Amino acid sequence: MIPSIHRQGTSTFGLLRYLYGKGTHEEHVDPHLVASFDHMAPDPGRDPSATKKDLAHILDQPLHLLDEDQRPEKHVWHCSVRVAPDDPVLTDEQWGDIARRIVAATGIDPGDGAGCRWAAVRHADDHIHIIATLVREDGRRPDHHRSGKRAQAEARLIEADYDLHRVTSGDGTAAKRTTSAERHKAERQGRDRAAREELRETVRRAVAGADSTDEFLGRLKDAGLLVRTRVLPFGDLKGYTVALPGDRNGDKEPIFYAGSTLAPDLSLPRIQERFTTDSALPEALDGEWSERPTALSAPATARRTAAHAAWAALLVLDANGDDGAAAAQIAATGEVLDALAKTSALHTRDELRQAAREFERASRSHTRAEFRHAQGLRRAARDLLYSGPAFGRGEDGAGTAMVLDTLIFLAIAAAHWHAQRQHVQQAEAAYRAAEHLRAAYRQAAVEPFTVLRERGRRIAPSLRRHHAGTVRAALPELAETVLAEPGWDALAATLTDATQAGHNTQTLLAEAAASRELDTADSISDILVWRLRRTTDLPDYAPAAAATAKPQTTTPHRNAAHRPAPMTPRPHRR
Repeated sequence: MIPSIHRQGTSTFGLLRYLYGKGTHEEHVDPHLVASFDHMAPDPGRDPSATKKDLAHILDQPLHLLDEDQRPEKHVWHCSVRVAPDDPVLTDEQWGDIARRIVAATGIDPGDGAGCRWAAVRHADDHIHIIATLVREDGRRPDHHRSGKRAQAEARLIEADYDLHRVTSGDGTAAKRTTSAERHKAERQGRDRAAREELRETVRRAVAGADSTDEFLGRLKDAGLLVRTRVLPFGDLKGYTVALPGDRNGDKEPIFYAGSTLAPDLSLPRIQERFTTDSALPEALDGEWSERPTALSAPATARRTAAHAAWAALLVLDANGDDGAAAAQIAATGEVLDALAKTSALHTRDELRQAAREFERASRSHTRAEFRHAQGLRRAARDLLYSGPAFGRGEDGAGTAMVLDTLIFLAIAAAHWHAQRQHVQQAEAAYRAAEHLRAAYRQAAVEPFTVLRERGRRIAPSLRRHHAGTVRAALPELAETVLAEPGWDALAATLTDATQAGHNTQTLLAEAAASRELDTADSISDILVWRLRRTTDLPDYAPAAAATAKPQTTTPHRNAAHRPAPMTPRPHRR
């Protein structure tokens, strides 16, 4: 159940005219009163002799008992209360009880006999609107401070009493919800999303990998936004606002939004915290990745970079040490997802965009991110953007699949990290992002795994038996599972490549399996393929001699990290 406190208004009759009207899209069906302050207020919806003016006059009577200069200009309090789409349809009596509980909890009518006058109107199965006049019967103003939080707290109790879906309580770090007026305006203008949402995503993408304020502002302008900056008297930049060129008010002027109103972490000071001159690689990368493969294209190399940086971030979260460092890794992961969504091939782009949008909520909590710890991921995001689009430029899916394989682990690790700290909304968002990453992985991995499996099937039987023996020696408890998986052929091809590169494959396998748990994997062999190819910087998947192999049409087995380990049960939410 979601109670929403709307802005205070100046006209009781004006709001009643909307509540008893047909609605913007004629969605108001049978508007009628379900409760009021005295149980006897006139109902213009079902009483032919009652009018909206009659109801407005009764609600506003305490207001008119005050001298005109003592009356509050914005005296109309408005709260809508909505249940989840799959909740049972409540009766009018039940909605009336809910309305009385909400006005009591918020201080509008606390039950002392002198509260504000109010009425609850229902014009749909799933919600009501409560309207009140912000002057009590005794002439005083009501104590409705923090009424939004008080209404939310009461809603959690109502959910339990009526067996409704439990909504996860927020922590004040979520981006501001779009209003119904903003959504309806977007529909009229033919846009898929409200201006606020579109601006938030564009600004977030502009932050990804940026290393200066000038670069960030330049990206906003390159994206087609109108940008204004505020400068302090001594010359320093104070803030910025952005607008969509086609989003204008009644005076035909662009509607500008400050970054802080789009999301708490998009204010200029919070964005500038990400910029640093520290160029040292994170300790987790030191020694593991001393050279980048030089034979790869720029997009493929950038994905290798991101895979290494994501693994290093994963180790930081696993260590469960410095919360500021962990929060920075999670926030910077969002930048990598934004960069991937912008540069990856079309067939993976939709899922990656959804993953980035979901993970945006996971990247923000009350734990202050210390971005000096996350420069590896931020540089990876920058490399992805500056390497350009992957399609047709030497990145045929293997690099994307490799980095997505690691990012799935990272998203689940972020979910666990948040769950341990009771950040329920963030944990749920990270899990949802992981689901989209899995879908994108399956799309990206079709071609590379098809070729790898074909190569593995062509390996001489004696060499396959040798590799099988290596698997049994390195992974005695997992060997038979690995050898029975569809991905075993791809792993055999990878072991062949590693042997030809001079590596001890038994040691590599043992280290790859020990580097992180495999119990939740759908395909252990898939995971091992990407871990081996990442840690040894093997060619993506197809040496020149095998690159012409006829593609298969089968879909690869679902990969890695692909089933989350059990965690704290997640409550229902809308």
